[in-house]
Amino acid sequence: MNSPPLSSAAPAEKSLSSNEEAEAGNLVEKRISKPLTHIEVEAERIIFSVVRLTSNSIDGLEALSSELRRLQTFVKSEVERVQSEIESALAGIKIIIETIAPWVRAVRAGANIESAQFRR
Repeated sequence: MNSPPLSSAAPAEKSLSSNEEAEAGNLVEKRISKPLTHIEVEAERIIFSVVRLTSNSIDGLEALSSELRRLQTFVKSEVERVQSEIESALAGIKIIIETIAPWVRAVRAGANIESAQFRR
């Protein structure tokens, strides 16, 4: 456990919020008044890492949540568009069926007449 002290730890991936900076500053001020033991240095380093990683995780989750909301909006609009296209297609099919229905009836009637004549 020969890790570098808190002051020489790797820089944070992103800047800390003012509350986090104040909290970290308070911890440092408390420790300046007396020398730190190895265990205290390690504890400080772990605390700082947890604060930084928690902040990064929360920001990541908020970004993911925002992206999911945008995707949900997009999917809803696509569902509405596809439903509208399906309704239009069904309306077109209905018109086609209504248009050819008299012809189909005429062909069937003609076929019935021919088959009746054929049977005689």
